[in-house]
Amino acid sequence: MAPIAVGETIPDGTLAYFDEQDQLQQVSVHSLAAGKKVVLFGVPGAFTPTCSMKHVPGFIEKSEELKSKGVEDILLISVNDPFVMKAWKKSYPDTKNVKFLGDGSAKYTHALGLELDLSEKGLGVRSRRFALLVDNLKVVVANVESGGEFTVSSADDILAAL
Repeated sequence: MAPIAVGETIPDGTLAYFDEQDQLQQVSVHSLAAGKKVVLFGVPGAFTPTCSMKHVPGFIEKSEELKSKGVEDILLISVNDPFVMKAWKKSYPDTKNVKFLGDGSAKYTHALGLELDLSEKGLGVRSRRFALLVDNLKVVVANVESGGEFTVSSADDILAAL
């Protein structure tokens, strides 16, 4: 399947997270993004070096600036279960406006066409690193990395597109 592209509607799908009351929730991607401008960004895995030290902190640090430019929500997706995503979120002193969403079986990642097979490295099927700017479910910007690179999907790249 070809990766999601500019002009396309993001597929709907169900992701999992823990809410403020520490209750496990299932949520529809369309319910999070319909009628809004959102950033949907994906990483190969929780607690992995580039994801944890560069990609996620960038969106946390730039979240207020993104909000000031009209972004209503920042949605982080990783092919990890919601328990891992909860622990990862807690590893940051302040996650500000970033929602940590688990795609445990990679179903949503497959629906986006952004899966990355890292079986040779013992990681199984993961997500390619990406950042999408989505306006009312339509992809406005699609910054998708090749392999393990981190060159086009940062918060600064999305800010430049805004």
